[in-house]
Amino acid sequence: MTLLLQDKNAVIYGAGGSIGGAVARAFAREGARVFLAGRTRAKLDRVADEIRSGGGVAATAVVDALDERAVEEHAGAVAEEAGCIDVSFNAVGVDHVQLVPLLEMPPEDFIRPVAGYATTHLLTARATARRMVEKGSGVILTLSSSAVSVPGSVGGFGVACVAIEALTKQLAAELGPRGIRVVCLRPEGIPESWEGISTDDWSGPPGEIKAALKDRSLLGRLTTLDDVGDAAAFMASDRAGAMTATVANLTCGTMVD
Repeated sequence: MTLLLQDKNAVIYGAGGSIGGAVARAFAREGARVFLAGRTRAKLDRVADEIRSGGGVAATAVVDALDERAVEEHAGAVAEEAGCIDVSFNAVGVDHVQLVPLLEMPPEDFIRPVAGYATTHLLTARATARRMVEKGSGVILTLSSSAVSVPGSVGGFGVACVAIEALTKQLAAELGPRGIRVVCLRPEGIPESWEGISTDDWSGPPGEIKAALKDRSLLGRLTTLDDVGDAAAFMASDRAGAMTATVANLTCGTMVD
């Protein structure tokens, strides 16, 4: 059986994190040669070692995805080494403040995630798209969350997610005539990605959040990292070739559009 991403070259930004790592492993399982970019060498190497131990091909590079020059130089180096860039995925995290009502939040805390997430998605999409237009094809995947629709104090993060989804559609409109698709993945929750919290621990506030998410889920369960990785691999493949300028709902039905 042909793998979904056989012989594709994929760049994953934020690949040392839980979501980025899950997507990188899924891409590699589906035959892609993956280029892992992130700020922490040790985390990148750990993901790369797992991929190589499974027979995949992975390369790593320390890249600040908020640094325009660093992003451009890395994309150029990948394209030169691999011959082209077929897929780009951004799972970069930006520090932000939550659990403080907007009425009490300093403006700088509110705007930080909005500016940060919009900027990194623009820089990585632009750098990889410039290489994709040379061959007339490619897929850019962005990442948001349904946070804006969740009651509570999520600060500027919810607005940042809306900005990412709007950017996805604008990029798709501009890049579609050049053969490039742009799709946003929108999961919610993913307890596996909560650093320092056991996925089996349902006590305290984290447990209360998980229980609330599960109660809202139409499927009676929460989104997993494997769910996101598998969806990303499909969206990046030719089998999703008719999809662009859209947001894929990966919330297990905790949010219904």
